[in-house]
Amino acid sequence: MPRHHPLLAQLAEWHPALFGGEPRPLKRGIYQDLLAAHPDALEPQALRQALQIHTRSTRYLNVVAQGQPRRDLLGQVTEAMAPEHVYQALAEVFRRRQQRSSEDLTPQWRRRIVHAWAASGLSRQAYAEAMHGKNEMANAVLDEAMHEAAEQAARDEALLRAFETSGQSEAAFAAMYGLPPRSAAQTLARARQRRG
Repeated sequence: MPRHHPLLAQLAEWHPALFGGEPRPLKRGIYQDLLAAHPDALEPQALRQALQIHTRSTRYLNVVAQGQPRRDLLGQVTEAMAPEHVYQALAEVFRRRQQRSSEDLTPQWRRRIVHAWAASGLSRQAYAEAMHGKNEMANAVLDEAMHEAAEQAARDEALLRAFETSGQSEAAFAAMYGLPPRSAAQTLARARQRRG
């Protein structure tokens, strides 16, 4: 399949909020919406091919991997991106980047997985179970990321307990531990949020 389709330029002209500049994640059912909006101008097979090229592009996968919400023809948010779609896009983006890089990108991939997990609202166990697939290497990276997240959560909780028993203000506590005040405040807030 070619990497570009002439119809994509037309879609960008008609719907710049979705297809122009930086692409946006498409709502489910956008194919039918486009056919209904432009019944005389679109050939179904050509539209299907154009959308396949668009949604398989690295640029599109990048915005999905960021967890941006799905949007309709007007660019309005219709629904949150499902955690599994974020994870799958993230895995594909890193697979493609790793093919072009001599550097090991696994640590970056693990950090992005931890971020995606935190944004998902799922427990670590539920996230790991939902994202496990057939690719053993990806499963190993996912397991490492979840292990790192558990270790970070334990460190955050220990810091919160130390703060609570210190009787100090956040600023004084940060100074006592040699931490930047903003970093300490973020860590304490993250630990409090996990408790809640």
